Amino acid sequence: HVQLVESGGASVQAGGSLRLSCAASGYIPSSYCIGWFRQAPGKQREGVAVFGSDGRKIYADSMRGRFTISGDNTQMTLYLQMNNLKPEDTAMYYCAAEDLATYQCETYMEWVLKRDELWGQGTQVTVS
Repeated sequence: HVQLVESGGASVQAGGSLRLSCAASGYIPSSYCIGWFRQAPGKQREGVAVFGSDGRKIYADSMRGRFTISGDNTQMTLYLQMNNLKPEDTAMYYCAAEDLATYQCETYMEWVLKRDELWGQGTQVTVS
């Protein structure tokens, strides 16, 4: 089973940038979907972006443009580059992964949000 550890969160001013990291260890399947999710205070968790083992990238509509997801297979790390941050981006950010066929990455966000997922500690992003 893969272990995931998020990092990179910080307090920044509106308009700033951050790069979040999600380090994976343990068993890494050959086909997988891995994604970023976030939960703001008092709000439901929402999907941000998904990265497939074949390199595909899927973004939630509201995240497209300012956020870029990428993966480094050698470092076994997932990244989320966030630019032009806004106060509404303030949230705890989490990553999640599953050994799935890459075509399933297209609906991975919806699938995860319907599950009783075991989330890690996350990394806090605060934009003021």
